[in-house]
Amino acid sequence: MNFPLLETVTGHTSLPVVAHNPSQLVGNTPVLWIDEPFAPPGRGFYAKLEGANPGGIKDRPGLHMIREARRRGDLAPGTPIVESSSGTLGLGLALAGLTFSHPVTVVTDPGMEPSVIRLLTTLGAHVDRVAAPHADGGWQQARRERVAELLARTPGAYCTDQYHNPDNVAAYRPLATELINQLGHVDVLVASVGTGGHSAGTASVLREVFPDLALIGVDSVGSTIFGQPARPRLMRGLGSSIYPSNVDYAAFAEVHWVAPAEAVWACRQLARHHYASGGWSVGAVALVAGWAARTYPPGTRIAAVFPDGPHRYLETVYNDAWCLEHQLLKQEPPSEPDEIADPDECVVTAWTRCSKIRDPLGRTPVERAAAVVR
Repeated sequence: MNFPLLETVTGHTSLPVVAHNPSQLVGNTPVLWIDEPFAPPGRGFYAKLEGANPGGIKDRPGLHMIREARRRGDLAPGTPIVESSSGTLGLGLALAGLTFSHPVTVVTDPGMEPSVIRLLTTLGAHVDRVAAPHADGGWQQARRERVAELLARTPGAYCTDQYHNPDNVAAYRPLATELINQLGHVDVLVASVGTGGHSAGTASVLREVFPDLALIGVDSVGSTIFGQPARPRLMRGLGSSIYPSNVDYAAFAEVHWVAPAEAVWACRQLARHHYASGGWSVGAVALVAGWAARTYPPGTRIAAVFPDGPHRYLETVYNDAWCLEHQLLKQEPPSEPDEIADPDECVVTAWTRCSKIRDPLGRTPVERAAAVVR
C-alpha cells in the first residue's frame, strides 16, 4: 500500500512522522469548526478534539504527573501506581504505566462502562471496583478511601491524586499552546469541570497571551463543585461530589450546569451534523459553546475543549434503549439556559447559568493551595 507524502510549508514533501512510542501520539490534536445546529453559520465555535489522543484528554496529565513524580524522586522505578478514576484518567495512567514501566491499579465504581473495564485490563491495568458509595462524598469519596486502603497495604505505591495535584493543572500548558498556534487568538474558552485540571491549566496559559480571556465552566446537575448540593449523577467525566483543590474559582466568568438529556441531544447532533462527538462532557460543552456563539458579539473567537470521543458511550449516550430507559430522548433543550443570581439559590435540574462564582468552602486561593496533597 502506498501512503501519501506530507507536503511542507515550503512546498517540498517529506515522509509522514512515525511515533516510536505511543506516548508520542499525545497532543497536537485537531480543531473543528462547529456551527449549525448550535449556532447560525458564521457564529459557531472551534472544538479542540482531545478524543484524537490515544485515550482522550487525560493522556496529558496521566503522562505528565508520572513523569514529574519520577523526576522529583517521589516515584521510584517499577513502583505501583494506584488512582481513582471514572475512566479517562485510567486510560492515561495505563499509557503512562506502559511508557515508564509501572504497574497500574485503577479504582473505579459500578458506573464504569464494561467496555472501558475490558480496555483497561487489555492495556495491562488492574481494575478494582468499590461496591457502595460513601454516605456523604458519593462514589468519588468511596473510591478515594479504597485508594488509601490499597496504598497502606502496598509499601512504596504512589497515587497521583488528580483532584489536588498541581501537576494535573500544569499538564495542559501544551494544549493551550496548541490552541494559540491553531487559532491565533482566543476570546472565550468553554471547558467542562471535574478535577479542575484542564480548565485551570488551559485558561491560565491562554491568559498569559490574552489577558481578557473569558472562561466559561460547564458542570453537571447534581455536582457540588460550584455550590450546588451533591446528588446522584448519571453523567460521568464532569462534575464532582467532593471539592477538588485544582478548581480555579477566580478564573471563571460564569458556570453552566447541564442535565443528561440536554447533553445526549447535543452529542447526537454533533455526530449527525459534524461527524465528531463524544461523551457527557462533550455534549454539555457543545451546548454551552453554541449558546456563547449566539450570545457574544459577532467575531468573538470561542474555543471549546471536547475531552473524548464517542466509543465508550455506545451503550449509553448512543443507545436508544438505554436512553429511553432513563428518559433522555426527545427532549430538545431550550435555546437559552435558566439563570440564577447565586449558585445556591435553588437546586438546578436543567440547563442553568450563574455569573457569581465562589468557592463553596469559602477558601482563598492561598488556602486552596495549602490544601494540595502530594
